[in-house]
Amino acid sequence: MASTASAASPLTCHHLGVRLRPHLPSFSLRRRSTSVLSSKPISLSHSLPKPLTPSPATTPRRLLPPIAAATTSPPTPASPPPSKPAPQGAAIKPLLASIATGAIIWLIPAPAGVARNAWQLLSIFLATIVGIITQPLPLGAVALLGLGAAVLTRTLTFAAAFSAFGDPIPWLIALAFFFARGFIKTGLGSRVAYAFVAAFGGSTLGLGYSLVFAEAFLAPAIPSVSARAGGIFLPLVKSLCEACGSRTDDGTERRLGSWLMLTCFQTSVVSSAMFLTAMAANPLAANLTASTIGEGIGWTLWAKAAIVPGLLSLVIVPLVLYIIYPPEVKSSPDAPRLAKEKLATMGPMSKEEKIMGGTLLLTVS
Repeated sequence: MASTASAASPLTCHHLGVRLRPHLPSFSLRRRSTSVLSSKPISLSHSLPKPLTPSPATTPRRLLPPIAAATTSPPTPASPPPSKPAPQGAAIKPLLASIATGAIIWLIPAPAGVARNAWQLLSIFLATIVGIITQPLPLGAVALLGLGAAVLTRTLTFAAAFSAFGDPIPWLIALAFFFARGFIKTGLGSRVAYAFVAAFGGSTLGLGYSLVFAEAFLAPAIPSVSARAGGIFLPLVKSLCEACGSRTDDGTERRLGSWLMLTCFQTSVVSSAMFLTAMAANPLAANLTASTIGEGIGWTLWAKAAIVPGLLSLVIVPLVLYIIYPPEVKSSPDAPRLAKEKLATMGPMSKEEKIMGGTLLLTVS
C-alpha cells in the first residue's frame, strides 16, 4: 500500500513536515485517506491553513487605538530653572565712595585753630552727605551709619550723638511725614482736591483758587512740597488741563495749562510757610530760634503769625498771574464734571480715609 501511494503521488518536503509535526498550536491536520492521496496530487497550497475569520455571531475584539502620527513640530525646550533673587544690600561703589571721602578727610591733618575732634566730625559728616547723595542705602540707613561711626570712633559720646532724639521737633517732622504717607496711600488727599475742584472750578480763575486752597488745606499734614505738588496735585492738574483741551505737545498750553501750573507753583511756596509742619525746614527754623533767643515757637503760634500774610498771598498771587499771564480759556465747565466723575469712581469715603482724617483732626486739636 505504501508503494502504491508513492507511485501515484510524489512525496514532497511538506509531507515530511506534516508527519514530523502533527500537533500545531493554531490548527490541526486530519489524515487523508490513501485513496485521496492516490487520486489527486498534493500541492503546497492545499496544505496551508485557512485564515481564521471571526464569525458574525461572536463578539468583536476590542481594537487598540491607532498610533498618532509623529508631529513635525520641534520639541518644547525645557524651562530654565527659576533664577535666584538678587541679593539685597548696599550698592558697593557708592558705599566705597562715601567711605573713601570720610577716610581721606580723616587722614588729612587738621588746620590750625581747628580741634582734632571737630575735624574728625567733619569727615564723618561729609561722608554721610556723600552717602545721602549717592544712596548706597536708603537715607535713614545712611544717617544711622554716620551716627554709629561718630560713636564708634569716640568722636561723639553716646549721649551727645542721640541727644536730638529727645527734642520734640524731629519727632514732629517724622509724624508729619507719616501723615503725608497716609494721605497719599488712602487717597484722602486726592478726594479733598477733587472736592474743591467740583465745588469752585466752574471758571478758570475759580479752578485756580480751588487748587490753591486745596493745597493749603493739605499743607499742615504733608510736610513736603514735592509730596504735595508731585504726588497729589501734578496728576490732578495735568488731567484737568487735558480735559479742557490744553496740552504741552500741540501748542495749546496757553489755553489753560501754563497759567494753572505757574499758579500752583508760586502758591505752594506760600502754603509751605503758613504752618509749622508744612515743610521740613520750618521745625528746624523754630528750633534754631529757640536755641538763639530762647523763645520757643509752637504750631499754634506759627499759624497765628503766618495765617494773615499767607491768606492774602494765596488770594493775590493767582489774580496777579491771571492779569499779567492770562489763560486763553476763561471758563472751564469740563473741570467740575471731571472732578465729579473721579469722585464717583472713588465712591464713598473708605474706613481708612475716615481714620486718617480723624487722626489728623485729633492731632492738630
